[in-house]
Amino acid sequence: MIKVEIITIGDELLIGQVIDTNSAWMAGELNKIGFDVQYKTTVGDNEQDILDAFEKAFSRASVVLVTGGIGPTKDDITKHTLCKFFNTRLIFDEKTLETVMEVISGYKKALNELTRNQAYVPENCTVIQNKMGTAPITWFEKNGKILVSMPGVPYEMKWAMNQEIIPRLQAFFPISDSIQHQSFWVKNYPESLLAIYLEMFENELPEHIKLAYLPTSGLIRLRLTGKGADKENLCQQMAEQRKKLLALLKDDIVSEDDNVLENILDKLLKDKGLTLSVAESCTGGKLASLFTAIPGCSQYFLGGVVSYSNEAKQNILGVNASDIEKQGAVSQAVVEQMALGARKIFNSNCSIATSGVAGPDGGTPEKPVGTVWIAVSFKDRLLSRKFLFSKNRESNILRACNTGMMLLLEMVHSK
Repeated sequence: MIKVEIITIGDELLIGQVIDTNSAWMAGELNKIGFDVQYKTTVGDNEQDILDAFEKAFSRASVVLVTGGIGPTKDDITKHTLCKFFNTRLIFDEKTLETVMEVISGYKKALNELTRNQAYVPENCTVIQNKMGTAPITWFEKNGKILVSMPGVPYEMKWAMNQEIIPRLQAFFPISDSIQHQSFWVKNYPESLLAIYLEMFENELPEHIKLAYLPTSGLIRLRLTGKGADKENLCQQMAEQRKKLLALLKDDIVSEDDNVLENILDKLLKDKGLTLSVAESCTGGKLASLFTAIPGCSQYFLGGVVSYSNEAKQNILGVNASDIEKQGAVSQAVVEQMALGARKIFNSNCSIATSGVAGPDGGTPEKPVGTVWIAVSFKDRLLSRKFLFSKNRESNILRACNTGMMLLLEMVHSK
């Protein structure tokens, strides 16, 4: 296996001002082609810390991928630090300047001294032109190992990886080993109980196949990972372990997919040509936002109503006022009418509705914080269930969203 280390640079990452999504995306893409990401390191905009990170990475990995710190401002010091690490100097590169000019051609006054300085690159590297931004991509080779420096802007990094870096890495390091994953979304188990239940299965796994538990709000994603040189044999072994897990967990497996639930439901609705609407109270629009973040969701997602007040439930969704008065907004009757009201408004095939006490206040002895009613509707079917989640508001909102999507997945699959 070719060992990879990813280094992300920037004070903003260390203080939590910006979330590092780059390394997660890069690791996933590299894993698909057989590269083994074993380390991730984040350092601030400090020369010595960056040098130490480079030194340590080169001692334990064959590929070092670096993002961040190559912009035009004074805190972007990665290029200068790379020169010190590789004992070289910055030189002016006309080709890089041409690329910078092309990128900024639509912006007035964009070419200034700082932007022009982006055309200075380390002398002993291979320069890869960045068609998406002004910061050049640099490729270094040392003792049979590779270091690549890329922009920290996610869309620039993704373009660089897909168009340039991954093809070059595959040519430089022919991969014979195979890495395979199989994921399972599991309901009805807390993580500890599932681990106890699967203890014997896990103990009997071959040494080169591992089981990971990835809990999320209300569900657990199990991931089987196998590594081996014989791809055909590994496929057969992974299939055998999959069969064992299916037999053990049966109907508690919601889906066999590595995607998050909204992406799984997205694909299912598109494949079946179905449409979806939502009616949200306690989730406050979170459910709708999960779908609208997916490109192409307009094929099926027709819209939603955030009916936070009782008046909105009555006047927009058509919920019976007497039901709210007698049973409360957090009740089976109300959430079912919300689901049917959404379908009527948007003329959709499916709907999800949520109403609950997200917290941290507002609970009663009869309906404590974490009480949530969820209803899903598909064609002529209507299903509603009551749940008691946690005391944490954010967790309750996410669990309500995940549970609603899970219930609709099961309903559509069973029809």
